[in-house]
Amino acid sequence: MSDAALWAALADPHRRAIVALLLERPRPVGEIVEACGLSQPSTSKHLRVLRDAGLVRVRQDAQRRVYALDPAPIAALDAWLAPYRRLWNDSLDALGRRLDDSEEPPLSKD
Repeated sequence: MSDAALWAALADPHRRAIVALLLERPRPVGEIVEACGLSQPSTSKHLRVLRDAGLVRVRQDAQRRVYALDPAPIAALDAWLAPYRRLWNDSLDALGRRLDDSEEPPLSKD
């Protein structure tokens, strides 16, 4: 799996919707088709992109193909995002401190 393939796979909103569905539990293709409102060929193309990027795994269950998320690429993505999340949290913390410092004291009820 390359980083470019991972980002490209997640760039499409239909593929992100499929990933969100698979976050709940593994699903056969028919359920994914129904839930996403796409045609079966279109859904299969999206699933192939996700599989090629390493985001999903497929297993055969009798006549059905069941897709499940592979957590490893998601963990790698989370690790890549961690410094940016810290930067964002630090900025929000600084804003919160500044707002706390600029608040006027409450009026007394004398």
